[in-house]
Amino acid sequence: MNLENTIQKASQLLKNQNIHSHELDAQIILSEIMGIKRESLITNNEINISEKILEKYDIAIKRRIKKEPVAYIIGEKEFWSQNFRVNHSTLVPRPESELLIYKLVNYFKNKRINILDIGTGSGCILLSLLKELHLSRGIGIDISSKAVKTAEINSNKLNLLYRSKFKVVDMDNFNIGRYDLIVSNPPYIALKDIKNLSKEILNYEPLIALKGGFDGLDLIKKVIYKSKYLLKTNGLLGIEIGTNQYLKVLNILKKNGFREADKEYDYNHNVRCIISTKI
Repeated sequence: MNLENTIQKASQLLKNQNIHSHELDAQIILSEIMGIKRESLITNNEINISEKILEKYDIAIKRRIKKEPVAYIIGEKEFWSQNFRVNHSTLVPRPESELLIYKLVNYFKNKRINILDIGTGSGCILLSLLKELHLSRGIGIDISSKAVKTAEINSNKLNLLYRSKFKVVDMDNFNIGRYDLIVSNPPYIALKDIKNLSKEILNYEPLIALKGGFDGLDLIKKVIYKSKYLLKTNGLLGIEIGTNQYLKVLNILKKNGFREADKEYDYNHNVRCIISTKI
């Protein structure tokens, strides 16, 4: 079967399952299996595909039909113009998290700073910051050993091993160093909202990285409290938050000696990131 027909068939199967990105998904998955760029699929659509490739593609499309995210099927996700290794022990990096990086890079350009990333997952936030802030170093912590291993792989891939370290540790037990910048994308989904998540998230992404307790603020409070002791005076805390959490989080920050320095809205005009200064 040639490329064009193979993709059309797979795309139709995904469309039948109400997967809106059916054509794009079909192309991305096949390009990854064949080891070629997606653009090449379009320009070489008459090429015949081997049985071995077709078998792998069939298995991958069946996984997508079950609503498994494409990022897990191909094992990577683009974030901040880099491809990051991901798996079921890490969240799939999202465009909203890039908003935090845009803001923070402007604060620290050409400066030599020490960064802590709490709940690092794939390491995408810390490593993206280090890619931009060439004089800086950072450490990422996570309670998942598999996530930390993935972050280390990404660090190596981006040639950042010499400026980044990753540790398996609960933030409650982490008391090493003082930092100019602490970043975190903590779990912030309220208990009542977990059941409303899409199947792609609920069935495949690590729930431990999503569940934020009764009101979604449990881990946010912990990050703020921990940052109070690990940040240098006038250091910055950059934190990603959930929809309609802004005023509550701002109140928690004020009670813990932080002043809002900046905020960033997501594509739905909700405050998604708060940057605050330790007074």
